[in-house]
Amino acid sequence: MLNAQQVLINRYQLQTMLSLRAGGRQTWLAIDRHTQEPVTVKLMAFNPQLQWDELKLFEREAQVLKTLDHRRVPHYRDDFSMEDEGLWLGLVQDYVVGRSLQDSLDQGEVMTEAELRKLAGDLLGILIYLHSFDPAVLHRDIKPSNLIRGEDGEIYLVDFGAVQDQVTLTGVPFTVVGTCGYAPQEQFWGHALPASDLYALGATLIHLATGVAPMDLPQRDLRIQFADLVDLSPFFTAWLAKLTEPAIERRFSTAHAALTALKEEQIATPSASRMMRKLQPDRSQIRLIKSAFALKIHFPALQGWRSFKRFPKLDGSKLILLAGIALMVVTASGVTGLLLSLMMVASFVYLCIQQLSEQVDLSFEGDRFQIVRRFLGFPTQSLEGNISQILGVFLLSMEQQQHLMIRTQQSVHDVGGCLTELEALWLVQEIQDWLNFANLS
Repeated sequence: MLNAQQVLINRYQLQTMLSLRAGGRQTWLAIDRHTQEPVTVKLMAFNPQLQWDELKLFEREAQVLKTLDHRRVPHYRDDFSMEDEGLWLGLVQDYVVGRSLQDSLDQGEVMTEAELRKLAGDLLGILIYLHSFDPAVLHRDIKPSNLIRGEDGEIYLVDFGAVQDQVTLTGVPFTVVGTCGYAPQEQFWGHALPASDLYALGATLIHLATGVAPMDLPQRDLRIQFADLVDLSPFFTAWLAKLTEPAIERRFSTAHAALTALKEEQIATPSASRMMRKLQPDRSQIRLIKSAFALKIHFPALQGWRSFKRFPKLDGSKLILLAGIALMVVTASGVTGLLLSLMMVASFVYLCIQQLSEQVDLSFEGDRFQIVRRFLGFPTQSLEGNISQILGVFLLSMEQQQHLMIRTQQSVHDVGGCLTELEALWLVQEIQDWLNFANLS
């Protein structure tokens, strides 16, 4: 059993145990008595319970660290073996004085978008360096506890215990490594790629933005659902969603591509970048909420008095005609005619009130779309279907007002009218771009 103040191989004096893992793995803060500098000493007990894969990972970490030279990765210093109540293997690195981002999360701290963007850029720089090796060096365990904010304010990537030289594994056993919630599926199947580290980076950023571990967030089609829990720009939300795409072919393929997209605020296609730049027309009362996972549009009570334009205009001749018909009804039918006339007027007034009070909610979420009409807040009609059934979105001009129409394989749906030309064009572009982006994602 190792203890504080114990000196290993006449050089490293143990100070504080930093972690203790199953299988006899320990990490200590120690003092290098040759230099009087703090170091990190990782130790593994060689015993009958030790799995061969664990030994390979430990040896691989030492081999890979010897080749790395990046200021944000603690430098390799030494490795050794010793016999002290059994055989121990040791690995020595620089010690980073600071605080892990997991500690910050445990204190209830979350990051702003500006902080997340800065962190993402820094980590992508590290990954570009690691992945530039031939074969690429894969960290395979990026998460908040492995990110240390040093006293200099910089972020350091630590714990390369799951590191791997990217190789093609065909018909041979593989070591399952990674942390649930941060590691993508292909990593647990033994096919880690540079894009696998990008997924872990994205999941880490989502954790730092929401304060909730990825495995505790809801999922839909294996995608992490986080957009409703954060106050992030549409672009950055979509960028994080692309980092954490379950399908590796839809994820950023390289750290360089992800960093370029972040700097230029573009995601793969012109339609996606346009989606982030459109502006709602002035004085429009329509509410639009957009994320990488959902698009929700609320049409208020038919745009106020504009709704009267939905009815045919009543000029003088039409009013005289209606008055004549009402008079004929009253003269011919007495009290019954009067009641019928009152009913006609009441029906007309009710129709006006209904048109003025009707609200429409249009939403696209996951693979479904829904149109809900409401009168005085109560739903009166609801329609939903699969987004794949939508053939197009277009405008129809009626009574000098623009109506938003959705054509599906079964029929054409009038979503909302009384739109100005600018509102109509804005909404059609928003919906078309979101649908295009959702299909690409």
